[in-house]
Amino acid sequence: MPRQPRLDAPGLLQHIMARGIEGREIFKDDQDRTAFLERLATVLDETQTQCYAWALIPNHFHALLRTGAIPLSKVMRRLMTGYAVTFNKRHRRNGHLFQNRYKSVVCEEDPYLLELIRYIHLNPLRAGLVKGLKELDKYPWSGHSVILGRRNNPLIPQPRDRPNGPDRPDKFLAEKTIEDVLLHFGGTMRVARRRYREFVKKGIDKGRRPEFQGGGLVRSAGGNKAGLLGRKKEDREKGDARILGSGDFVSSIVKDANDAMDDKAQRRVSLDDLVSRVCSRFKLTLDELVSKRRKREISRARAVLCYLAVDELDYSGEDLARILAISGRGVSDCRDRGQKIVDNSEIIREYFS
Repeated sequence: MPRQPRLDAPGLLQHIMARGIEGREIFKDDQDRTAFLERLATVLDETQTQCYAWALIPNHFHALLRTGAIPLSKVMRRLMTGYAVTFNKRHRRNGHLFQNRYKSVVCEEDPYLLELIRYIHLNPLRAGLVKGLKELDKYPWSGHSVILGRRNNPLIPQPRDRPNGPDRPDKFLAEKTIEDVLLHFGGTMRVARRRYREFVKKGIDKGRRPEFQGGGLVRSAGGNKAGLLGRKKEDREKGDARILGSGDFVSSIVKDANDAMDDKAQRRVSLDDLVSRVCSRFKLTLDELVSKRRKREISRARAVLCYLAVDELDYSGEDLARILAISGRGVSDCRDRGQKIVDNSEIIREYFS
């Protein structure tokens, strides 16, 4: 079954999960965790993406994000690709660090914002990384201790990244996001933090909460169909593994996504046009592009073509394999190289945006 396209639009609340390939560790020590958070802070600030909750587990991480104008896919690509390069260099390894694509679940805000903040921040406790709430209160690798004011917020950009003079904001987005969370619990910082901690404490006995993994109305109800008996049949049956929310919310998000896909399809660059643009950019002929020659510019052009066609324009790997006369694995390898080229080249990014 082909994978479904991601759901994304400015302002959507999304629960993000990413795991290490084959369940391996993506954080081996505190230096890795610090490097990841520094990169996350920079990416969030530069893309104006809000992060309401986060937790680092040795072989995966969770985050609750609200994107701004920059699509989630670009935010996550900058975060995960950049961190993977840093991790591989430090630990002298090669190859993929993360398991395929990250998982993202669009969440209905009113019923789930606070529940997901609590769920994500309790992950270190459920994973056995801390022994109890008191230890979690001081734990540096989730956002819980930051909301309580026990730790400095690592998602605020480092001083060297902060602008000076009149362009420097009074408060960074990461600071405002913490304030937004606490406003749900009280009018003063002291009261809000106390009530927030009480709220988190009540969630400890709720366990792993599989209903927060997405799947529409039944999953959102914790798998309990009895509570849905008063609804119309069509509302009971609405569901989507990419969405956590009521039937109406699921329908609305899917409709908006389908409309956006139709619009994107109408505006999408044809594959022939993209090939022509890539050849022009790298000063190659079509025969050179599809040849077996190993010149550096030909390799770079093929990599950029595969990445843009598959990841940015939603063409299939099979389409590229036929054009370039290579295997599906060859397309995948080209995509990986192309992502790094596009991410690290302002000229290419601007040319094909």
